[in-house]
Amino acid sequence: MKPLRQQNRQVISYVPRVEPAPPDHALKVEGFRDVWLLRGKYVAFVLIGEHFRRSPTFTVPESAQRWAMQIRQDEEVEE
Repeated sequence: MKPLRQQNRQVISYVPRVEPAPPDHALKVEGFRDVWLLRGKYVAFVLIGEHFRRSPTFTVPESAQRWAMQIRQDEEVEE
């Protein structure tokens, strides 16, 4: 058997992007506090300090909202 390639490859975790505001072409999803529809995917934008943190894309809005709630909790602990 051939050995698997890139065996010692580092796992990259997602670092939220920092943006000044949700983009103009994003549509706010009704019923969710932080979820926007962006190019057919759901993205959460959370206001932390003076900037927004952007989540990775999700296929369901509930997942994006859970991500936003987790970010809020993490930020509260650090302050």
